[in-house]
Amino acid sequence: MGCFECCIKCLGGVPYASLVATILCFSGVALFCGCGHVALTGTVSILENHFSRTISDHAMLTEIIQLMQYVIYGIASFFFLYGIILLAEGFYTTSAVKELHSEFKTTICGRCISGMFVFLTYILGVAWLGVFGFSAVPVFLFYNMWSTCATIKSSMANLTDTDYIESICVDVRQYGIIPWNANPGKACGTVLSNICDTSEFYLSYHLYIVACAGAGATVIALIHFLMILSANWAYLKDASHLHAYQDIKMKEERELQDITSRSKECLNSYT
Repeated sequence: MGCFECCIKCLGGVPYASLVATILCFSGVALFCGCGHVALTGTVSILENHFSRTISDHAMLTEIIQLMQYVIYGIASFFFLYGIILLAEGFYTTSAVKELHSEFKTTICGRCISGMFVFLTYILGVAWLGVFGFSAVPVFLFYNMWSTCATIKSSMANLTDTDYIESICVDVRQYGIIPWNANPGKACGTVLSNICDTSEFYLSYHLYIVACAGAGATVIALIHFLMILSANWAYLKDASHLHAYQDIKMKEERELQDITSRSKECLNSYT
């Protein structure tokens, strides 16, 4: 029974909400960073092979994508560390809440750190909303390209006029990805259909979808963390007020006991 009670006590001190949020955060960041990194590499390959054969036309875009890949490394490292810190903070606050009526006392520094995590998590949540929106842009572009290819394949299956098929094009220059003087800059008809059949396009398209889903999961995890941290901060604040009240009460009881004992001593001396 002693071992069983010890295990129950340990399991009761685990911050399950923080643990779930940490797992969700790690999973979302891993999907976004891993899939986004590979998808960006595939995008550069598609542009170089089919839309911009001159290196100078897409040199700036290549540098931007390489910079984004380095940023992805930093995001992965930061959130790995930040998730562990928030999980540790969850263990700390859970222990504080479990021991409100014991000798455990929260410090002003601990409450300030909890408040700082609330503010920082809020900022990160707003930033990841922007990342989620930005990650949906390549999904939209690849979806347009994929739907255009589906139209071409449907027209070919229905034996539509070849001139009409060849007039269906995707021009990536209109999105500002490459300059207007890039050669060829666009793909039409069967050439576009062949591009959509390549493994690079198929893999990049689906990886962008997974990366966007990972960004959405990270946003949900940060919102979850924000709720947990706000609740824990409120609990710690209430705990500090409770301990302050208990200290004042104990001080008043000691003073009352001292007054009572002195009164008894004076009464005994008179008698």
